[in-house]
Amino acid sequence: MNVATESPIMISESAILQLKRIREEQNIPMEFGLRVGVKGGGCSGFSYILGFDARKEQDQVFEIDGLTILMDKAHGLYLAGMQIEWVDGLNNRGFSFINPNAKSTCGCGSSFSA
Repeated sequence: MNVATESPIMISESAILQLKRIREEQNIPMEFGLRVGVKGGGCSGFSYILGFDARKEQDQVFEIDGLTILMDKAHGLYLAGMQIEWVDGLNNRGFSFINPNAKSTCGCGSSFSA
């Protein structure tokens, strides 16, 4: 498996810890990586994909803090420079996406337009 040395996205330490916890709690096989991507839909045009999945032929593969990251090569245009954070506040709990490529985002923070 060819793993790139530099990832086009960043994942905070707290998000990495939550992702590793989810992997363990849900008994996700170690050969699965974290798929980060986009799909059409959501209130702003695109929504984010974040979940564990098997590697596909068109994937770019990266490693961040021991976590294998899978990204469809076509999604790099929309995700380069993005940060994934874990938010654990009074009003919001979950993964947050900070995307410098988004022209606008929705109130829920899980969809954007490019």
